Amino acid sequence: MLKHRDLMETNELYQLLIHPSVFPFVRHKATSAEEYMFMTKQIIEEEALGKTISRTIIDEWGQPIGTISLYDIQDGAGFLGTWIGAPFQGKGYNQIAKKEFLTELFFNYNFHTVFLRIRKENEKSKRASLKLQYVTYANELHPALYEEINAGENKYDLYKITKDLFYLVTAHENENEEEQAM
Repeated sequence: MLKHRDLMETNELYQLLIHPSVFPFVRHKATSAEEYMFMTKQIIEEEALGKTISRTIIDEWGQPIGTISLYDIQDGAGFLGTWIGAPFQGKGYNQIAKKEFLTELFFNYNFHTVFLRIRKENEKSKRASLKLQYVTYANELHPALYEEINAGENKYDLYKITKDLFYLVTAHENENEEEQAM
């Protein structure tokens, strides 16, 4: 479901990125395939320096369909950024990718908190995030951070995922899956 980023996938991802339902909400807005390749190269370099963790989301046939990344890493926390191409939205890829990525972050890299900032007008992303039982609405829980992310032109709602809540929810889900399999 996830793989390390590489430059060979940039043309396919760029074609998905420029869709009008995706482009306004992505962090890195490339205006050409070449620019997107350059941005991807920078992200790969930032990961080598420990500043970012980024993966390509792939479908069951190994085709790239979006990306998931952790940015602004500081003190065991960071901000999650995810986008999935329009033809693949609403098919469950978001939940699967987030669960796999968060497992890697919390248990391989030992992060304790992952924040999400979602534009107030991005109802689709807010609904998708709140489907995940381990996501907590955090505007009031972190007022200074909420003010900081809203200092610019765009306005955001703040959400967070803690390692403890993620573990509790996913352990419970795994138990239920095992019981159903029996």
